[in-house]
Amino acid sequence: MRLGIVSALATSDELSFSDLKAALSATDGNLSVHARKLEDAGYVSCTKSFADRTPRTDYKLTASGRRALEKYLDHMDAIIRATRKT
Repeated sequence: MRLGIVSALATSDELSFSDLKAALSATDGNLSVHARKLEDAGYVSCTKSFADRTPRTDYKLTASGRRALEKYLDHMDAIIRATRKT
C-alpha cells in the first residue's frame, strides 16, 4: 500500500485522499494508516482544507520521498538485471 501511495504521488503534483483511495482500491482506514506512516517518515506531506464546507485532504510526495522511491527503483532494477543474467 505504501509503495502504491508513493508511486501514485510520483506521477502527480498532488492527489486528494479520495483520488488515492480510488486509485489504490483502498479503504479509508487502510489508506489513512499508511499515509500517516509515510507522513511520519517525511516521505509525504499532507494538507487539510475545506472546499464549500467539505473537508479535503491532499497529499504530495516530498523531496525525501522522491529520493527514497528512486533508491528503491534503482535497487529493484539491479535485482532484475542480476536475475536476467543467470
